[in-house]
Amino acid sequence: MDYKFYRVQKERFIGWIYLNRPEKKNAMNPPAFSELPQIISEMEQDDEIRVIIIASSGETFSSGIDLLEMSNEIGEIRDTDQNGHTKWKLVRKIFRLQEMVNSLQATDKPVIAAVNGLCIGAGLDLISGCDIRVCSKDAKFSLREAAVGFVADIGVLQRLPPIIGEGNTRELAFTAKFIDAETALRIHLVNSVFGDRDHLIAGARELALEIASNSPLAVKATKRALNFINEEQIRRGLNYTATLSADIIPSEDLYEAIAAFAEKRRPEFKR
Repeated sequence: MDYKFYRVQKERFIGWIYLNRPEKKNAMNPPAFSELPQIISEMEQDDEIRVIIIASSGETFSSGIDLLEMSNEIGEIRDTDQNGHTKWKLVRKIFRLQEMVNSLQATDKPVIAAVNGLCIGAGLDLISGCDIRVCSKDAKFSLREAAVGFVADIGVLQRLPPIIGEGNTRELAFTAKFIDAETALRIHLVNSVFGDRDHLIAGARELALEIASNSPLAVKATKRALNFINEEQIRRGLNYTATLSADIIPSEDLYEAIAAFAEKRRPEFKR
């Protein structure tokens, strides 16, 4: 099938999913969220595919959410009447956005993220739902939401602590700073660093084939067993964060962030 945001390929045991909006630095618009669960579902039903790799077209993995397109899609944040009905509609939309990352954890097939260039905000959310992360030397990561006026609400706050620890998660979340590939490797955000994108793709392929050479049934059961450890905590955290996010937006901070994004300047938060 043709998709608006992704490009999909099959290479025998490997299902490749490319973020494919390079002219916008793979900024995530509404199709980025709605299409991925469908793609994962299709690959789940293909018994020949044993491993899924998520990579990107172009020089960057993802610059995060496309604030302008997503603010148009989620009209509730512009609604002047923030009554209970408006808030509840917003919560339900956040739940739907969460399914992008949930789908990566829900599939029994291992998912590898191959990151080159920027991996910001929703891009980091996405790779936090993958089983293994590798990157190229030029990769830079940022848990960016605090810098644009809202709480990260689609899964990164629930999934990062078991990967990189509470202290590292809180530092990234509170500062919204960028870290490089070397730091990402040191804190265990990624398993390996490759010299450039070509070597990254080759390395991800080699890792996928190594996994695919094992018993598919045993690998699937192992992923399910590992997921079970934190499954309930993640589910509860996602529900809480969705309602918390709906409580704090819209806000003057978010409006300022959207305006700054459109005007290509740094936001100036008043309080």
